[in-house]
Parts: sequence; structure tokens; C-alpha cells
Amino acid sequence: MYEACFNNSFTNELVFYILLLVLFLISPLLFVWELIITVRSSFRPNENMSGKVVLITGASSGLGELMAYEYAKRGAYLAIVAIKEPESRLEQVAHKARELGSPDVLFLFADVSKMEECRMFVDDTVKHFGHLDHLVCNAGIGPIYSIDIDVSKFEPVMDINFWGSVYPTHFAIPHLTKTNGKIIVNASSSGVLNVPKGGVYNASKAALISFYESLRHEVSPKVTISIVTLGFIKTNIITAKYSTNTVGVHLRNDIGAVYPTMAPDACAKAIVDGVCKGATSITQPRFIKALFFVKFLFPEVHRFYANIYFSSMFDKLQKGG
Repeated sequence: MYEACFNNSFTNELVFYILLLVLFLISPLLFVWELIITVRSSFRPNENMSGKVVLITGASSGLGELMAYEYAKRGAYLAIVAIKEPESRLEQVAHKARELGSPDVLFLFADVSKMEECRMFVDDTVKHFGHLDHLVCNAGIGPIYSIDIDVSKFEPVMDINFWGSVYPTHFAIPHLTKTNGKIIVNASSSGVLNVPKGGVYNASKAALISFYESLRHEVSPKVTISIVTLGFIKTNIITAKYSTNTVGVHLRNDIGAVYPTMAPDACAKAIVDGVCKGATSITQPRFIKALFFVKFLFPEVHRFYANIYFSSMFDKLQKGG
């Protein structure tokens, strides 16, 4: 029935522009709808986290650490996970979380890229606390891709960023189903905007978004999924020092020196506040959401400004000074 429209190049384009025009005509209504949802969510009661159990991966630093503190202030029991390294601060994070109000904190060393270790820390959490309410999949790495670097060196990016979230999710779902729990996944706006030099990192985050958007249909309404898409947050992952310890391109300037960034403590609070209010999509800083709109509706415009803006800024990051 519709094949004639889509097989003809003119009518195929015509259908696209008609739908685009319809979208523009109803866009005021869509904006009002979005505003209503935003206002309603601000009045939605916060989930009482007192006595609930939260499992957070990648919790020894950055947003994982700060989210642990936010949950601790709300009286949640915590299981925090990080890879065992000489400089790991996981035990100190556990100590501070207790001081901030968490009744009990279990800290576990594990490699999220290994399936059996993910099974073990989920099982250990449930054995210790008896149940699981929130799973925060936060662990990730962010080397800067270049075609000049051996591509096989980037394999851990997908192992940690993608499988490091999928594995614990798989083992946690039976427990979260029992508690009407939540899965929070740090997927990054890079998975949507595909910023230059992101390469494999962008791909890993795009894979997360696709996986968890699909998973919603299987686990809803028993389990709520919150997908977090962040811009540049001022954590160690966007520093020049971090880049020198990765397989990717080494920077001479911090990314925060040339790109607009958000304070990590404000970001962590916004994420946990949103999750506790039942948000299923969280974007910080908020202006990033407008860029999603441009990227999907006007891909050529997005590529044009991304190439000019990000490429020129990246030169500054490499040159230093």
C-alpha cells in the first residue's frame, strides 16, 4: 500500500518533509507537554531510601563516589564496587558514606568486565543485605580514540562500558523484580551526539542506550530504568592526567579548560534526586537535551557545528599552553 510512496525518490522525500512540517506545527504542544511533565515531576514525592539497598559500580571516585554519598544522606544501605588497584579509595568512600548517614556499607573489589565477578558481587550484596532496590551501573573508562592507534587496544572500552553494565543488570533483575526496584545506567550524551574523537567510547555508550531502551519493554512495570545522558562533568575522567594513563590520545590540557562543564557534586545530586522522583531519562547539564533535538532533526547542521567547534577545541587540548 505504501510502497509506491517510498519507492519513488520524490514522494519519499515529500513524506519526510510533510511529517517534519506536522512536527513543527505541533511542537508548541510538545513543549507544553514537556513543561507539564517537568513541573509535575518537581512535585512528585521522593522515594524514601531509608533502609533500601543500593549497589553502585565504579564507586571509588568521580560520580560513583558522589552518588554513594547522596544515597548515604538518604539513609540507604550501600554496596559499592570498584576494581582493585593500589590507589583505590573504595574503603575511604565506604567510611565517609557511613559518616554521612548510611547504616551499613559493603565494599567489594571486582572487575565489571568479567561476568562471574559481576555475578558474585550481586550475590554477595543480596546475601549481606537480604534484598536489592537500586542498581547503579556507573563504571566506565574514556580513552580518546584515534585512527593512528592500534584499534585492538580499545577492546576494554566495550568490555567495561557496555558489558560491565549488562552483566550486573542481568544478575540483578530477579532481585530487583521482587522489590519493584530501579536500574540507573550512566550512558553519556556522547552516545547520542557522537562527538569527534569519541570513537569507541561513543559506540559503547550508544550501545548502552539501545540496550536499556529495549530492556524497558521486558522489565516494566516491575523494574524502572533511568538512562542518564551527561555532558562534560568535572571529574577526573576529563583531565589531562587521566588521558596520559589510557591507551588513547594524550592531552596536555584538561577538557574542562575549553568545554563547558558541570560540577560533579551538583550532577550527582541531580541524578539521585531524579531517580528518587521516578525519572526515566536524566540529562545534565539540561541544555544538552536541545542538542539531541538538533542532532536527530538536522543531522547535517549537527555535523557542521560539531566538526568546527569540537575539532578546534580539541586542537587546544592537544597543544596545551
